[in-house]
Amino acid sequence: MQRDPESAEPGRGSFGVHPATTLLRDILDLTGDFERHLGQELTVNPTDLEAMEELIRDGALSPTELARRLNMSTAAVTTVVDRLTAVGHVSREPNPDDRRGILVVPRPDSVRKAMATVMPMILGMDGVIAGFDAAERDTITAYLRAVADVYRAQLAPGAGAVSAPGAASSSGAASVPGTASVPGAASLSGAASVPDTASSSSTASTSSAASAPDAP
Repeated sequence: MQRDPESAEPGRGSFGVHPATTLLRDILDLTGDFERHLGQELTVNPTDLEAMEELIRDGALSPTELARRLNMSTAAVTTVVDRLTAVGHVSREPNPDDRRGILVVPRPDSVRKAMATVMPMILGMDGVIAGFDAAERDTITAYLRAVADVYRAQLAPGAGAVSAPGAASSSGAASVPGTASVPGAASLSGAASVPDTASSSSTASTSSAASAPDAP
C-alpha cells in the first residue's frame, strides 16, 4: 500500500513509522547477511548452521534434544548430524547417562572458528552501547526490550494484530522490522568459552539427553 510522502509526519518514513523502526528492519536484513557469511565460513547450509549454533551455545546435546530445538524429526536431525560429521564440525560420543544413547558434540576447532567470526562483531556492538551514558543505555535497553515483547506477543498462540504504544496504524505493517538482536550472533553470544575437549562439552550438557535411545 502506497502512502503519500507529504502526509507522513516529520521524521517518519513513507509508512509513517519512526526511523528507529526502519533501522530495526535494516538490522534484520544485516542479520540474514551475517548468517549467510557465517555459514560460508563453516561451509554449512542454514539448517546445519542452526544446529551448530545450538551446539556451540549449550555444548553437547542428544539427537532427541537437538531435534526438539530445531523443530525437526529425529530422522531429519540424523541427516543434519551426518553432514556436520562429514565436514568435521561434530562427533558422536557415548552418552554417559544413557548407555544406549549418544551425544552430538561440537568439535573445539569448529567452535573456535565460529567464535573468531562472531566475537569481533559482538564486541563491536558492545562498544557502541558503551559510548552512551548510563541513562541513555537504560533507555536503549528499555526500548529494545519492549520491541522484543511486541514480537513475543505476535508469536503467542492465537495472537491477533498487536501494536506497540505509539506505533503507526496497521497500514504500515509491511515495514515492521525484525528484532534488534546482535546481527547473526544472538544465538552464539551465550557461548562463554570454547570447549577444549569433546568430553568437556559432553559433561556440560548431558542433562539434556533423553532417556529413550537416540538414532545414531
